[in-house]
Amino acid sequence: MRISDAELKKLLSASDKIKPEELKEAEKVALETKQPLLSTVMGRKLMTEKELTELYAASIGVPLCQLANVKIPREILMKVPERIARKYQAVLFGVEDSRLQLAMADPEDFQAADFIEKQVGGGVKIYAATPSEIASALDQYQGNLNSEINKAIKDSGAEEEKTAEPSAKDLAEDAPIAKTVNIMVEFAVRSRASDIHIEPRENIVQIRYRIDGVLRESMTLPKPILPAVVSRIKILANLKIDEHRVPQDGRFKFTLGSKTVALRVSTLPIMDGEKVVMRILDESSRALTLEELGFEGGALEGITRNLHKPHGMTLVTGPTGSGKSTTLYSVLNLLNTPGVNISTVEDPVEYRVSGVNQTQVNPKAGMTFASGLRALLRQDPNIIMVGEIRDGETADLAVQAALTGHVVLSTLHTNNAATTLPRLLDMGIEPFLIASTVNTVIGQRLVRRLCRTCRIAYIPEEHEMTTIKRDFQVEAALKLFRANPGAAEAPEAAKTVAAAAPAQAATTVKGGRHKKVIAPLNDIEVNKSILDKIASDPNIINRSAQDAAKATIVAATVAPQSGSQPATAPRPVADDQPLRNGQIKLYRPGPGCDECGKAGYQGRVGIYEVLEINETIAKLIVTHATSEEIQLAAIRGGMLTMQQDGFLKALRGFTTVEEILRVTRE
Repeated sequence: MRISDAELKKLLSASDKIKPEELKEAEKVALETKQPLLSTVMGRKLMTEKELTELYAASIGVPLCQLANVKIPREILMKVPERIARKYQAVLFGVEDSRLQLAMADPEDFQAADFIEKQVGGGVKIYAATPSEIASALDQYQGNLNSEINKAIKDSGAEEEKTAEPSAKDLAEDAPIAKTVNIMVEFAVRSRASDIHIEPRENIVQIRYRIDGVLRESMTLPKPILPAVVSRIKILANLKIDEHRVPQDGRFKFTLGSKTVALRVSTLPIMDGEKVVMRILDESSRALTLEELGFEGGALEGITRNLHKPHGMTLVTGPTGSGKSTTLYSVLNLLNTPGVNISTVEDPVEYRVSGVNQTQVNPKAGMTFASGLRALLRQDPNIIMVGEIRDGETADLAVQAALTGHVVLSTLHTNNAATTLPRLLDMGIEPFLIASTVNTVIGQRLVRRLCRTCRIAYIPEEHEMTTIKRDFQVEAALKLFRANPGAAEAPEAAKTVAAAAPAQAATTVKGGRHKKVIAPLNDIEVNKSILDKIASDPNIINRSAQDAAKATIVAATVAPQSGSQPATAPRPVADDQPLRNGQIKLYRPGPGCDECGKAGYQGRVGIYEVLEINETIAKLIVTHATSEEIQLAAIRGGMLTMQQDGFLKALRGFTTVEEILRVTRE
């Protein structure tokens, strides 16, 4: 998109997307930095790339197209060679009225449009698209991972290479090994992978990607090229290529189109060679809001209310890989204003946040969490983030910081929110200090999100309902929807949840399929069971079913009404199919489609429990109450457990009941 400062100013002034004072300030900054006004507006996040493209397309009378998640037919895409498409930032994506559809980042580049018309031998219809969507569409020129890597190493003779030491040629920028590493990273980014595992086995090298929290095997490489691949990665990460006996850690950046990712590299000597794991961190992505992460209703209000207190601690808990850092960065982004000084001590610094003073832990140099936190207290901070509280010294310093007028954010490794408080006791923190400094504890897990395109609705079996009644208790969730129906995708979801509340939950199950689960709630009184609710008002279900087509609301499993025979297998039903008495729908993963990469799932969503330290909880802490007592008191006070929050997300079709049980089962 090429647009002059004068034209852009005219467009922005005529729209209501940006305030006049913001535009004036952006002009001043652009003049001082000698940058185009377009770059300044986007850099200051006054408007998104999509919003600017929409304005631009409307001003020149060109239709806007959405290329995100569009699978372009191969025969159409290949009508324009990749080299030309990348040069002109233009891509063919479809056919309309016998004319090819051409998406361009700069629709006013008439020379490029004429050249492509001659290339395809006919007229084309031009559309505007954002540069990032063009870059994503251009990635579809690539084949699959196996074919691309095989092509890269085809002429390298690596299969016959017997020496363990890589040659200088192998490590050159344009060598097959370098291309192999680049292709592995490119496919990982395009596949939304969070980690790349390069694992040597006895005769092969296995490549696996972690996508949506699950490792998937993608391909194998010949064993002789392992030393060259590892050395190439070590060079990129500035590690010692001649050191194979000890683990090493490093970091490097990789640019793919308009996206820049940072890769955190870890090497480990194992029996069959050196294993390499690369964690992918998307530095070009913006921090998500708490709402986008999946917080809502009373939980969101509680977090926001406590974050705006002038001092105190907010703790995020969960196992490794449960999204704790992402939640903390979202909180930092919420608090990050010019009027406060925010300082962090992290290991490692995963994302760079503009305006935040971030410090990397370095134990070899004496920079630990404790020493870093001690130094931060002399830096006049308002808000302090400690990557993790690992020991009593760090916990004590964090509590002292909270007592002396600072907002402290940190993480702990505990199973749920309630066990965080006894954990601090184990670290030697006095109970009255915990009660007076900790404001909020957030427990969380990540579950895979169902693909909206290929998911399947079905009427579940009776035994599945029995499992849900046993493992879930969502009467407390009822209060959230009754008090805040807007938290759902439509008000009728409130009635669906009212219908879907199982009667009880057990902490143990004979037979051992589900052992103790988070949030044992079996002693909470329930006035009316789920089956009673549905029997008394079956229209609750029907109303939600009618709304499903509009808001994609999904209900949970309910057993067939009394007297009916249980189904021998799940029966698929249409999304908008009316339901009989005693029936609501559940969704399961479909066979897979192009959008989800044949996985049935696409992305992840968080499930949370937010424990506020009120007067009741504070008294329990001071009296050394157990985590079970604290949990029960919090639930009586209106807290939703992770399982309950997950159940509500299953109601809306975000995930499955099986996913909730997978991540919350103890």
